[in-house]
Amino acid sequence: MKEKLVLVGNGMAGVRTLEEVLKLAPDMYEITVFGEEPYPNYNRIMLSPVLAGEKTIEEITLNDRQWYEDNGIKLVTGKKVTNIDRIKHKVIADDGSEHSYDRLLIATGSKPIILPLPGKDLKGVIGFRDIHDVDLMLEASTKYKNAIVIGGGLLGLEAANGLMQQGMNVTVIHLLDRLMEKQLDDASAKMLKSSLEERGLKFLMETQTEAILGKNRVEKVKLKDGTELDADLVVMAVGIRPNVDLAKTAKLHTIRGIVVNDTLQTYDPRVYAVGECVEHRSNTYGLVAPLFEMSKVCANHLAKHGIGMYQGSVTSTKLKVTGIDLFSAGDFFGNENSEDLVYQDEASGVYRKLVVQNNRIIGAVMYGDTIDGSWYFDLLRDETDITDFRKTILFGQAHLGDSGHGEDDRVALMADTAEICGCNGICKGEIVKAITKEKLFTLEDVRLHTKASNSCGSCTGLVETLLALTVGGDYSVAPHLKPMCGCTDFTHDEVRGTIKRNELKTIRNVMDFMEWKTPDGCGKCRPGLNFYLTCAWPDEYVDDSQSRFINERVHANIQKDGTYSVIPRMWGGETTPKELIALGQIAENHKVPTVHVTGGQRIDFLGIKKENLPAIWGDLSKAGFVSGHAYGKAVRTVKTCVGSEWCRFGTQNSTQMGIDLEKMTWGSWMPHKFKLAVSGCPRNCAEATIKDFGVVAVDSGWELHVGGNGGVKVRATDFMCAVTTTDEVKEYCAAFMQLYRSEAHYLERTAPWIERVGLTYVKERIVDDAEKRKKFAEEFWFSQKFSQDDPWKARAEGVDAHEYTPIVSMV
Repeated sequence: MKEKLVLVGNGMAGVRTLEEVLKLAPDMYEITVFGEEPYPNYNRIMLSPVLAGEKTIEEITLNDRQWYEDNGIKLVTGKKVTNIDRIKHKVIADDGSEHSYDRLLIATGSKPIILPLPGKDLKGVIGFRDIHDVDLMLEASTKYKNAIVIGGGLLGLEAANGLMQQGMNVTVIHLLDRLMEKQLDDASAKMLKSSLEERGLKFLMETQTEAILGKNRVEKVKLKDGTELDADLVVMAVGIRPNVDLAKTAKLHTIRGIVVNDTLQTYDPRVYAVGECVEHRSNTYGLVAPLFEMSKVCANHLAKHGIGMYQGSVTSTKLKVTGIDLFSAGDFFGNENSEDLVYQDEASGVYRKLVVQNNRIIGAVMYGDTIDGSWYFDLLRDETDITDFRKTILFGQAHLGDSGHGEDDRVALMADTAEICGCNGICKGEIVKAITKEKLFTLEDVRLHTKASNSCGSCTGLVETLLALTVGGDYSVAPHLKPMCGCTDFTHDEVRGTIKRNELKTIRNVMDFMEWKTPDGCGKCRPGLNFYLTCAWPDEYVDDSQSRFINERVHANIQKDGTYSVIPRMWGGETTPKELIALGQIAENHKVPTVHVTGGQRIDFLGIKKENLPAIWGDLSKAGFVSGHAYGKAVRTVKTCVGSEWCRFGTQNSTQMGIDLEKMTWGSWMPHKFKLAVSGCPRNCAEATIKDFGVVAVDSGWELHVGGNGGVKVRATDFMCAVTTTDEVKEYCAAFMQLYRSEAHYLERTAPWIERVGLTYVKERIVDDAEKRKKFAEEFWFSQKFSQDDPWKARAEGVDAHEYTPIVSMV
């Protein structure tokens, strides 16, 4: 017999918890939901667009009545739960009806603060918290002219804008001298106020309301100085407080909110609470991401998995106030030990302030251009040392080369056809459609439904910005330390550490030891586990081909028409007439539709059918070719120029260096694709300064560069060091690659990895510490003994390599 789960509160946090419970334990509970409003679950943070006439209630509904029915949930709307009998385990509604429970989830949210002013009970005086309030405002806008909004915070400004859009004359009364004082500093608040005044809103700052006047309906608002303002409608938007009335009646422990522990459990072990009504470690939250983080942990315990812990949220707020972009995070006012980095251009409407302490960001506030808000928040949240790029940090990631966003590239102005995720070919319109249709709220949701930001990760900031613009003003970036995937609550770093500490040597061992939620994992965690195990035990672990992406399983790159592209390796881009003749003959024999010279100086056979891959690789292997790994999360090619052997500007033999590096590194499985290049002089014809590892020849030897990216979002490399000998180049290259693949997260390229850990961190281990460098290099060379075999070559020569059999059989 199923246990009974009752949810009191049909809002976003509570229903999100049910969604998570249904994923983990769909048959565990008989579920009943009580909602005080007559509507099914809707997106409360999108009330402003409804007021402004941009959305309808249907468009902001998250789960319609059919969803409840499809999931076997009894939905009771328009009924308020007034008491909880914790001894008999039942809830009592305002009509006297009772409903028993085995587990109770309270998600009563918050309620607006109504100032205790004379006249507050007059008709036409309302808050701004639910659809009923919006309906009253819309009705008033059709009959009346003058509206007063008390409160210059986010909700007040959104209400004021919506009423102005409906044709009313709107005045905002604010007690303080700065709008949105919790999100903005003086400079940004001043810019916001000027912009809103240009649009038609009126403001009375540092003004206190004394009374609301009228007979049956509000007629005037009287200020403290005696001034009286005409008013047909008064909206109080001065803040919210946790709705703990029901909890207090049930004698649950409350302070500001319902006090819960790290499992979202109240002092009564049968009763849980989530959302705005909750107080956790003395904190209450009103933003979406923390509420959803609570929901996930709570669901984990309701489903009796018992391993999730909510430890609080570090939040940033990316806001959309009446068409104006705002962002704030952390302590943006600073203290006596902090300093401000400021960029201000009032003519262009752009303001950025970073508050820095000990070369770490502790706060940020932005106005007008918030494209780098997510990046700043990552730096703040991870406590990243910004010493290496402090001089340019105010110019954003674009200056570092990782975003390249100019004025015309702002996300809000992008066309729906504009490409957001280059790796997966996902455009803005597709993402917006998925967010709207599937009711997505988090980056992980978007990744799951669209694959955007799920590959190299360089478009993460763009996707988060687009998510913020689409779901409304209250979007908050979720905490950084996210689980590896939905199959576990552990992060990438925790998984890697557990594998080493506990000597886990198979995917099954890891999943069993760490209590994976899904029996066989998913397409996200299995490739990651396969890689982490390969790194940890290169001489023992047997590669699991079924945990690789299709391209890696078949040793070719799938194309849009379902055929494949095959790229044999040509060391350093150098070839011979004999090799070219062999390639031409093989292409002709197999009737290859297209032969293309790639940007990495290789020959690409395009249009190969899957069933023909073993045969063409067999012929290539007999001719002496191995795979170029253009399909894999692996070392790709080493691009070279002709260098001193032929070029009059060349200072070193870059071609031979490129060949040596490629033969040393080929076949290495990495967290992501890894590209190298060697240029024979500072003219840099091989474009070494946009590669993961770049070598530039100079008169005195070689300059080594790391962390470049020449893809959709170009990032120039960081200069790591200069060396004099070819052996040093090889040692530093091997050490850097081993450090990267030992510590980076799976699918994290070198560019975001270096920005996350800091160039100084890399230098300390590779440049400054010779002993560590040699250790990393030796580990790399050791692992190479077990990775530089080619399955197709082995098959063609009849080598009995059992680990290759699954790969070949897949074809």
